[in-house]
Amino acid sequence: MTSGKVRPRRSTAPVVAVTGAATGVGRLLARRLAAGGRVRKVVAIDGSRGDAPGVLWRVADVRDPLLFSRLADVDVLVHTDVDGSPDTDPRERRTYNVRGAQTVVTACAAARVRHVVLVTSAMVYGAAPDNPVPLPEDAPPRAEADFGIVGDYLEMEETAAQAARTHPGLAVTVVRPAALAGPGVDTVVTRHFEAPRLLAVKGCAPRWQFCHIEDLAAALEQVAVGALAAGPSAAPGRPAPGRPPAVVAVGCDGWLEMAEVEEITGRRHLELPAAVTFGTAQRLHRLGLTPAPATDLHYVAYPWVVDCATLRSAGWKPAYDNASALRALLEESAGRRALAGRRLGGREATMATAAGATVAVIGAAAAVRRARRRRR
Repeated sequence: MTSGKVRPRRSTAPVVAVTGAATGVGRLLARRLAAGGRVRKVVAIDGSRGDAPGVLWRVADVRDPLLFSRLADVDVLVHTDVDGSPDTDPRERRTYNVRGAQTVVTACAAARVRHVVLVTSAMVYGAAPDNPVPLPEDAPPRAEADFGIVGDYLEMEETAAQAARTHPGLAVTVVRPAALAGPGVDTVVTRHFEAPRLLAVKGCAPRWQFCHIEDLAAALEQVAVGALAAGPSAAPGRPAPGRPPAVVAVGCDGWLEMAEVEEITGRRHLELPAAVTFGTAQRLHRLGLTPAPATDLHYVAYPWVVDCATLRSAGWKPAYDNASALRALLEESAGRRALAGRRLGGREATMATAAGATVAVIGAAAAVRRARRRRR
């Protein structure tokens, strides 16, 4: 005989872990998941505790091989703990980003996590004058694998591709946002808008597409627990879908032309030949005067607009358009000055603002000559 008591059925909602949950988009995502009621539990992972309420904190380094021991009850993991700062030493950044992605994927496979979401960037498509506008989401990555941040993203995506072969039970989705904007975002692209003039390459009209980090957090929630997710909890009340998509692009609808960007920013553009622009940038980088290689400058000169078809077909819509995302970027960078990705301070910033970009280019060339003389 039975006791007549009905045992409560275990919730089919997933347990979702978020790395980098103390700051940036990871913090926004952890807060969204905890407040949304679509998950059984949110596991927040970072090197230190953050302030996201209603989550279970597990302090851990994403590069620690013992990370798997912190994932015993996790169904889905979203990896946002990526260093994209232009000021980080490139080798240290590469080690952190690539080893972090590799450790996360391996730990998830060992802990039987069913779905990993890696955040990279739409920069992997490459920025080129002949890019279609927009790029289809399934376009092959054409970016150059150098020591810039794009090289980090390409290696992280290679980790995802290898996981499909070595861990067939683990689904991996790569999420590629357009140029990020919003609080705390500091990248080569955002620093472009800290310069006194906007760069343009002769013979090519740039197109600008942005992704506000709040929209990125909403998209990651959709990939992790919405209609794009893996498993029976992906769409309550419906049959379980197949494996989640391998690639998802995220960005505002459409794009901005240069004239629209000039109107919003209040800055005029400076048009230079491609050979002058990229040749000077590469020499400055080689001498250690600027943080980014010349290839990173392609992303402020050539189009890399993406079509967010997968999210759009799932009903996702960005809350920000390109104009409002650009205004958020300008608000975040107000009062800062940069040239070729290098932050300027004090007298440097005053001179750059007063003189404008033409003099700044001449000054950069003079700096190259002085550096060469010192090396002789």
